[in-house]
Amino acid sequence: MSTSPIVQFGTSRFLQAHVDLFVSEALDRGEALGKISVVQSSGDAARANRLKALADPAGYEVLIKGVDGGNLVDTTQKIKSIRKTYSLPADVQDVAGIISEDAEIIISNTADAGFKRQPQDAGTEFSAGMSYPAKLTWFLHQRFGSGGKPLQVMPCELVPQNGFVLRDLVLEIAALYSPEFQDWLGTEILWVNSLVDRIVSEPLEPAGAVAEPYALWAIEDQPGLKLPCKHPSIKVVQDLEDVETLKLFILNLGHTYLVSRWLMSKDSPKQFVRDMMDDPEDLADLEDLYRREVVTGFKAHGREQEAEAYVATTLDRFRNPFLDHRLADIAQNHEEKTLRRVAGFLAWARTADPALEMPRLDKLAQTQEMAVPHEA
Repeated sequence: MSTSPIVQFGTSRFLQAHVDLFVSEALDRGEALGKISVVQSSGDAARANRLKALADPAGYEVLIKGVDGGNLVDTTQKIKSIRKTYSLPADVQDVAGIISEDAEIIISNTADAGFKRQPQDAGTEFSAGMSYPAKLTWFLHQRFGSGGKPLQVMPCELVPQNGFVLRDLVLEIAALYSPEFQDWLGTEILWVNSLVDRIVSEPLEPAGAVAEPYALWAIEDQPGLKLPCKHPSIKVVQDLEDVETLKLFILNLGHTYLVSRWLMSKDSPKQFVRDMMDDPEDLADLEDLYRREVVTGFKAHGREQEAEAYVATTLDRFRNPFLDHRLADIAQNHEEKTLRRVAGFLAWARTADPALEMPRLDKLAQTQEMAVPHEA
């Protein structure tokens, strides 16, 4: 049995309260591949305490707060799924050894801009300045050179068809290497599309997080698929599109729309999503946007009732009185999120009906000058 079957790139509070939590619970039942080796790819020295706390055998805490099925949830869970932590570039050779010899699954959740190409991607020597796809290409090349056992790659970035998008980026970068390596990437690596959904509102120090009860990891099925663990919140589906469009174009679009309103209110005292839900004007505007523009787009695809039900669930999640889901956090990478969530929705909706009119979303998508976020 591999001592490091799961390698995770990223130390975010989301991963701590989602994938890492799922594996921890599954380990208690004997239903996980094994523990996780966590890699901090940024090399940020300020996160040294987080890395140490993540790997503490005593575990770290995740607080689950909210309402589930009408019942109040306020629990604390100890997460003990992390085997060891590493930081790049200091531990690059150790990480290369694990990926070359032990890893069965690679998981990632990098920043929203994590897939963006960087100038350092043009070389074949490892550099801390590389994009995540370039770093992954370099590590996979080490595995290829050591014998090239098959491997599964499961990105959790909120990008449609994220596994295939990452695959194409890696294949593009792999042109710097041998044709044999490029062939191996296409035949021996299983690139898995998935979608994650859980609001993780705030970090705990030095490690841990506060999260809502709702959680989903939808994974698109394909031959040879291997799950890192069995868990009630993991759903294997034949096609991710239905799950993906609901999450991206209702929940995430709603977050971005609320942040856009908040950015326009330069003196607003509001800090959290729930603050905007407590404001009758903000709430009415969001509900109207969902009803007139968002649900209309889903209706054009024959999915009106499905969208209405998910909107109701989303509004309940936004109202969660226990979560300090900071607007300033959502506002990070706002322009990129607007393109993905709002412009992406407009393009998707109009594939079914090019004549759809969605004035508020059109205005938001066309905005070129973004306001500066408030201080948290």
